[in-house]
Amino acid sequence: MSLPAVLLAEESSPTPSDSGTPMVPSLEDAHESATNAAGWVEENWSTWLAIGLRVLLIVVIATVLRVVVRRAITKLVDRMSRTGTAVDGTGIGGLLVNAERRRQRSQAIGSVLRSVASFVILGTAALMVLGTFQINLAPLLASAGVAGVAIGFGARNLVTDFLSGVFMILEDQYGVGDTVDAGVATGEVIEVGLRVTKLRGDHGEIWYVRNGEVKRIGNLSQGWATANVDVTVRADEDLDQVKAALVAVAERMGKEEPWNELLWSSIEVLGLDSVLLDSMVVRVSAKTMPGKSLTVERELRWRIKRAFDAAGIRIVGGATAPVEREGPDPAAAVAPPSAYASSVSPQSLAASPLTPPSTAK
Repeated sequence: MSLPAVLLAEESSPTPSDSGTPMVPSLEDAHESATNAAGWVEENWSTWLAIGLRVLLIVVIATVLRVVVRRAITKLVDRMSRTGTAVDGTGIGGLLVNAERRRQRSQAIGSVLRSVASFVILGTAALMVLGTFQINLAPLLASAGVAGVAIGFGARNLVTDFLSGVFMILEDQYGVGDTVDAGVATGEVIEVGLRVTKLRGDHGEIWYVRNGEVKRIGNLSQGWATANVDVTVRADEDLDQVKAALVAVAERMGKEEPWNELLWSSIEVLGLDSVLLDSMVVRVSAKTMPGKSLTVERELRWRIKRAFDAAGIRIVGGATAPVEREGPDPAAAVAPPSAYASSVSPQSLAASPLTPPSTAK
């Protein structure tokens, strides 16, 4: 083979570097790439620096504002608790204020306010940060609205319970230590929550009442209570004597401890409540400390019964069993049977006439 043919074959055959080994960039290519990157950074560094500083400023302001607001709420809650403790130490404070009730109410209000403040501040800061990066917030807000509506429909009972608990606490409808009638249950409040209220029933049972199910509340521990006692006496009793005995019981009970503290007004004899053929009802009433009406009524009945027994006044009422009286014995007027009634008895045979002797010969 001639030399020109060999050289031509070598030029046409691929080299190992052309087939498998990548081309190493030259110094000029690297310099060009570095120059382009430096130019891009030089053109955009001010924009990125401004965005970073803006995000940092938003985060710092949101954090500081959240701390300040939470501290202010905590101080407000502590002041409410101290005010309740100060009032509780006074003479009338023990009657009107329950320390545990005020403590739980203030803690619940503080928890709700802190949660709402944190959600509003941090949520607003997050939206502002996203807006700084020039992100379109319209689809995000629309999606959040749709998700909120779906969650609201799915958990409407939970939302109803929560909102009812919030308004109940803010309006101070009832608290720990109050005796309430919630419609579905009645008892003493032992714990107040944002979703569930716990009641202690008359027999010791605990009722868990959802705040959203409560349609009406009857608080038996606010203001004052009324103790009413109806006394039923015979229709022929002397009304003046009955009234005098009741007035004496009322005056004596109003001067003795601890009834003078439980009674917030004098015991009044209201008069005849009803008159029947064989009885009449006299009503006695008094204003008492909240939740103490039953105690006063029991003591008042006890004293009235003892006073009436001492005065000879009989208390009647209700169905009574008839008293069976012993009548005369119907057999008492009947004579005992006679021995002569039987013809074969010895007495009858002895009393029978003798047969006359025969005269025939």
